[in-house]
Amino acid sequence: MADLPEARALRNPSGGCLADDRESPGNSAFRDRVRAAAVLRSRGIGAGDVVAVILANRVDLVVTPFAAWRLGAAVIPVIPALTESEIGHQIIGSGASVVVGDASVSPAVTLDAADLASGTAGADEPAARPDGLALIIYASGTTDRPKGVMLDHANVAAMRRMIIDGIGLDETDHSLLILPMFHVNGIVVGILSPLLAGGQATISGRFRADTFFPEVERVRPTYFSAVPAAYAMLVALPAGVGPDTSSLRRVICGAAPMPAELIARFEQRYDVPIIEGYGLSEGMCASTLNPVDGPRRPGTVGLPIPGQQVALMSSDGRLVTDGPDEVVVRGPNVMRGNPNRPGETARTIVDDWSHTGDVGRFDKDGYLALVDRIKDMIIRGGENLYPEEIENTLHCHPAVVELADVGAPDPVLGEVPVVHVALDPGATATVEELLEHCRGLLARIKLPTRIDIIDALPKNAVGKIDKLALRGAPEPAR
Repeated sequence: MADLPEARALRNPSGGCLADDRESPGNSAFRDRVRAAAVLRSRGIGAGDVVAVILANRVDLVVTPFAAWRLGAAVIPVIPALTESEIGHQIIGSGASVVVGDASVSPAVTLDAADLASGTAGADEPAARPDGLALIIYASGTTDRPKGVMLDHANVAAMRRMIIDGIGLDETDHSLLILPMFHVNGIVVGILSPLLAGGQATISGRFRADTFFPEVERVRPTYFSAVPAAYAMLVALPAGVGPDTSSLRRVICGAAPMPAELIARFEQRYDVPIIEGYGLSEGMCASTLNPVDGPRRPGTVGLPIPGQQVALMSSDGRLVTDGPDEVVVRGPNVMRGNPNRPGETARTIVDDWSHTGDVGRFDKDGYLALVDRIKDMIIRGGENLYPEEIENTLHCHPAVVELADVGAPDPVLGEVPVVHVALDPGATATVEELLEHCRGLLARIKLPTRIDIIDALPKNAVGKIDKLALRGAPEPAR
């Protein structure tokens, strides 16, 4: 990756590379921006260091990682919408020594993105190594806060090649990035893979269904990647909306299971095939894909990507063929580990198999279908939310005695967090008071959609809160 800006500028100096709603640097301009952003070196950044970047999707969010990789440093993309506490957890946990972003927006920023171009453009050789750390992505885990996933340059290189081959990218491809670049899907599928294939990428702002297709008609991309919630919103557009989608060769769906009915409705209405896949941050992005040229099977997440092994493992550690059992993955894309969490790493990667926490089964032709999740995860519009983080936040309220956060079905977002709360006898609190308590500590996407105050939470035979019963509980009368 560190060599890519130089290689593109050498091969086609004036060719298109990146664009956002403010600028569109070609290959040579992109190379020069990356060289100039070596201003990071003046901040002491070198091989083995970590650079955090807190920016919404824009060209600077691509320039910063390439500049860091050129110096042999790793990058942690941080969600701008997080609270100061959440940002601090990721910066401290990753060991980041410089934070790039908009200094007027976040007090955590130590290098304003506007200063990235202030460095002297050096032509020194990139210092990145294949076994050097490239990315730290924070994904939801089995603790009360998201865990970091460490990915080295070899992981990223393997995944980019798998994506290029898996969805058939070449120099004529043009990606329209609508996913945030703090996720591996946005980074790898939206940016790195098309650039390596010789194509280009346009970085979109915040996704809005009503303005999306006019942007497609203007940019003329050959593909984009999105979560099921985005496709649901596009399908729900008024019947009179009939965009020109002829530039799109295929579109990609990941981050959460997509109902077969929704796939059919999108494809029938817009005449564009959806390629559904499955993967985790721990596996760099994708481990299965429905084939572009072969039979696509809606309701499944496709076939294992060549170069990886995807299998089912029973709870006693045996590989099985019948299932359903836990999905495990092995290959050059599997993460190096979790920073400062050797125990978590050891539980996730056992004998080179990465345990996903998802339960699936293969059909007779080898297509994987996901049937459940071992981890008590809520996937809201493609974003992983861990209930314990929300529960721990509400447990800090003095009136709360016990509670449980469960996923409730949502026709657009897939799932939303619903919290059932029992108050301490004699204490009082309103739903609005509890929500206000959460707003100060949690990012907006993590806020409960509904809080139900009930007398007591149901328990199972061993005294644990019965979340299965709560998932089926109707909304109480107001």
